[in-house]
Amino acid sequence: MKRAVAVLAAVVLAGCGTSAQSGSQDLAEGKTFTMSIGADPGTLDPALTVLSAARQVGRFLYGRLIERTSNGDIVAGLAEKWEATVTTATFTLRQGVTCADGAPLTAADVAANINFVGDPANKSPLAGLQVAPGTTAKADEATRTVTVTSGASDAFLLTNAGTLPIVCAKGLSDRSLLAKGEQGTGMFKISEIVPNDHYTLERRKDFAWGPGDWQKDQQGLPDKVVVRVIANETTAVNLFLSGQLTAATVAGPDQERLLAQKLDHVDNATPLGTLSFNQADGHPGKDPAVRRALVQALDLAQVGKVLTNGKGRPSKSLVTVEPRPCTGDNVGPNLPPFDKAAATGALDSAGWRAGSDGTRAKDGKQLTVKLLQPTVLGPTLTATAELVQQAWQGIGVRVEIAPVDAAGINQTLFGTGAWDASMVPLTLSLPSQFVPFASGPVPPQGVNFGHIDNAEFTASSKQAASLAGAEGCEHWNRAEAALVRDASFVPYYDAVVPTFVKGAKFTISDSLDPTSIRMLAS
Repeated sequence: MKRAVAVLAAVVLAGCGTSAQSGSQDLAEGKTFTMSIGADPGTLDPALTVLSAARQVGRFLYGRLIERTSNGDIVAGLAEKWEATVTTATFTLRQGVTCADGAPLTAADVAANINFVGDPANKSPLAGLQVAPGTTAKADEATRTVTVTSGASDAFLLTNAGTLPIVCAKGLSDRSLLAKGEQGTGMFKISEIVPNDHYTLERRKDFAWGPGDWQKDQQGLPDKVVVRVIANETTAVNLFLSGQLTAATVAGPDQERLLAQKLDHVDNATPLGTLSFNQADGHPGKDPAVRRALVQALDLAQVGKVLTNGKGRPSKSLVTVEPRPCTGDNVGPNLPPFDKAAATGALDSAGWRAGSDGTRAKDGKQLTVKLLQPTVLGPTLTATAELVQQAWQGIGVRVEIAPVDAAGINQTLFGTGAWDASMVPLTLSLPSQFVPFASGPVPPQGVNFGHIDNAEFTASSKQAASLAGAEGCEHWNRAEAALVRDASFVPYYDAVVPTFVKGAKFTISDSLDPTSIRMLAS
């Protein structure tokens, strides 16, 4: 079962039209909101992808039972009422929800969405990540109620089940329609797809089930959304500066040009500095002493500054999407301190002896590390990979840098397994989402791509899953700390990514919220 790993996406806005007054601001009617993503999303079937580009586009097309605001509050979405424990959840649908083709959304449709993901036979990448395998749902059409029974204890069942993208009946019976973004329940519907170039969406004028008490007849809503595939961040910034775009999210060094002009921007923390190790048989990372030595050989503060152009901050958790349900620092106190001498000593003790050329070997096998370097997260990853290579070579390790695009990440981590260390980050909004990546089945049966077997993580996360929401944070924190201590998964630096904006406004709640977009007059 191959799974795509979430990557960063850039956002860009553009358009023109008439204006209307709203307080001290002029809101514009008839404009087009244009956002850029760094890679083509491929399939838009929301139950068969976890690629961030696809999920961002899907946020416009597919509604969710509940919504989370930017400050963490849970409000109405497709559902008007809900209640949940760690094993069951009940949602009552709003009246009048329709599909993109005008057909009514039924409770049975919603239940079928959840049952598809929960059935292991369908091999949904959301199974185990967002919904426990074996999760089922039943519908009561008379009361518009859907009752969910989780396949395992889930501390965040309400959020996990409630934020599944919901598609309509025709899409459930013909998933080729979903791959093209059709049969949605969201605020927009697809009107044009030009792969690797752009996706055009049109706003549904009948959409009235936005978050909370959202009303459909509001000023400033865009009539269209154009999602442009722009792989080169410099190109996006050039378009912004030339006036062809009115906003852009910039993760790399090009942001300096925009910061210098003191443009308005909204900052968002996102994972960027991450190291993980392949602990499968035959890989050096199977030995915890080797993993610890590789981490200890790095000045992670310096590496993080290079990675983020000095604009980032040390990681505190595997979860970066705000608002985090569990606070505290699970990373800093558990990282081995930078100490080259200790790293070389650890390799000596583990039997990896340095030869006359300085490289290390054990039982006739050279200590070699193949380092996966994503190419889709900005140009600083290249310089960072070279810095890591230099540091590891300094303790006698032979390092091969392997640049990989989004497809290559997916194929290598969840397919071939031909890697030793990885710089690929995971974007998580809940601590429970990491459980299948750090325990349980390995590829191709599961997504534990590092072949991690950490007893403390498994025990603590299991205990946490039996407690609802933040009640289990003590155990989630302990689980995360265990992974960092044994260098199984090491987040060390978060990027603080600004979205520069002029001529529009919006909010971000795990991703850009389509219902929050307001276009401003020039």
